[in-house]
Amino acid sequence: MPTLVAFHAHPDDEVLLTGGTLARAAAEGHRVVIVVATDGLMGEAPGDQEPPRMRELRAAARVLGAARVVHLGYADSGHGAVLYPDPPDRTRFVRAETDEAARRLANVLREEGADLLLSYDAHGGYGHRDHVKVHHVGKRAAELAGTPRVLEATMPREAFGRLMRLVSALRIPVRYDSEALGRVYSPRAAITHAVGVRRYARQKQAALAEHHSEVAKGAGRLAPAMRLLVRLPVPLFGLVLGREWFVEAGPGRSRPGRVRSSTPSPPAP
Repeated sequence: MPTLVAFHAHPDDEVLLTGGTLARAAAEGHRVVIVVATDGLMGEAPGDQEPPRMRELRAAARVLGAARVVHLGYADSGHGAVLYPDPPDRTRFVRAETDEAARRLANVLREEGADLLLSYDAHGGYGHRDHVKVHHVGKRAAELAGTPRVLEATMPREAFGRLMRLVSALRIPVRYDSEALGRVYSPRAAITHAVGVRRYARQKQAALAEHHSEVAKGAGRLAPAMRLLVRLPVPLFGLVLGREWFVEAGPGRSRPGRVRSSTPSPPAP
């Protein structure tokens, strides 16, 4: 069957940005592979066992129906003004040489015979440096491996702005930079695919709940919102996160402004 490879920066990104699409693709018979650049750790990895966030990722992947999970071997770069030194055992992803990281991803794309790569838009969504790096590495890896299609996960910038204003009005403690709202994600006119995933809301929510480290204990800027999301009734969760958006990259891309509402399925091999 045609194969979809989803490339993400950290464990939990795969659910928040593409979880419904991955569940839908798996249910429709596609092979789904999740690749993460980092294991979510800022420090040195434990030598005797897999990091907790990678174990949680594998559990979430099973919920979504993914067949394989791969870590490219990099450390989390963190988000904020300070970029800490590399841990002793590996490089922070943002410091990785783009071609070297792209070769690691391209090896997976070749092994899987990937027909479609999911990556991130040029803004890295909300601008996390590891997410921006995913965009550049994903684009180069697809070139190296000859992957025929690349869809970049995003959301309409206008809708994100409305969501953040609603979050503020409801006094949900999510930190964001209101001045940056004009620079995040993608304008609606650039989006080529809007994928309806409300039928997979239960799987998406269950997969998000598997990320205990971030949902139950996380102190990051999205942790309060994630705790709220996993407690929502499934129908309401589906209303909030029942659609996922992509920009098709490359010469064969769909024309911006004419959004496809169907699954961004891989082409027939």
